[in-house]
Amino acid sequence: MENDGPSRTALITAYARAYHQIADRPRIFTDPLAARLLGVTAEELAELDTPTTNHLGAGVSDRPRRLFFAARARFAEDAVAATITAGVRQVVILGAGLDTFAYRNTRPDVRVFEVDHPATQAWKRERLAAAGIDRPETLTFVPVDFETQTLAAGLESTGFERTEPAVFVWLGVVFYLTPNAAHATLEYIAAQARPVEVVFDYLEPANTDEGRAYQQARADRLAGVGEPVFSYFTPDDIAAQLRDLGFTDLEDHSAPDLVTRYLDGSPRFGGEPPHALRAIRILRASR
Repeated sequence: MENDGPSRTALITAYARAYHQIADRPRIFTDPLAARLLGVTAEELAELDTPTTNHLGAGVSDRPRRLFFAARARFAEDAVAATITAGVRQVVILGAGLDTFAYRNTRPDVRVFEVDHPATQAWKRERLAAAGIDRPETLTFVPVDFETQTLAAGLESTGFERTEPAVFVWLGVVFYLTPNAAHATLEYIAAQARPVEVVFDYLEPANTDEGRAYQQARADRLAGVGEPVFSYFTPDDIAAQLRDLGFTDLEDHSAPDLVTRYLDGSPRFGGEPPHALRAIRILRASR
């Protein structure tokens, strides 16, 4: 990521979420603040839908990927809503990027902790001020530079309660961590007071020559913009890790299946799911 702003993938995700509001019907996920936070109009968003001129790449103009970003956000926020109904009052968003949940949260008793790199958070706070989006009293920014700080030190220095239940949302991050770093974060989450829940997405290794070639090409592109991919997990492997950590309730979906789930069970890909979605999975685990 850049030292003076958000990562490219954080921007792609935010623009895709904003463009989903005007381009896709039925809408999977509603976010009235996405475009405001970015400082773009509907007309400007529509102009991005040209792959040859879109500096943000296929994340905005590629409809399947855009639908997955929307479905991923919907799945995570549905899980958060369920935990809040069950009594959880702490929501931790790891790698928050330009997420807007905290600014749409209407529950004064639910605390939201946004964890991210200091540069990303500084840029986001500038955008919030420019957009006239107030910072709610229920939100705590947790700047963490993982090269010099730990998640534990960052969170617990800002009033996060380890002895109280929590739900952790961790989207678009795991594949950029080493397997050991990802496991260490899961260990930290698992040690939270029960009930605790985590929602995260990960990449499954390809099992065909064609799939492996696609994954390698994508990894090379990401490494070229300073965001190398470090980890892949099979569903069995990640499930075993989670169960070893004490998680007992697991729900794991492929990206195409998740999109279909929110579109009334109707596949929207015209045949085989696109390569961009075949390796992505999203998982909810609780204990």
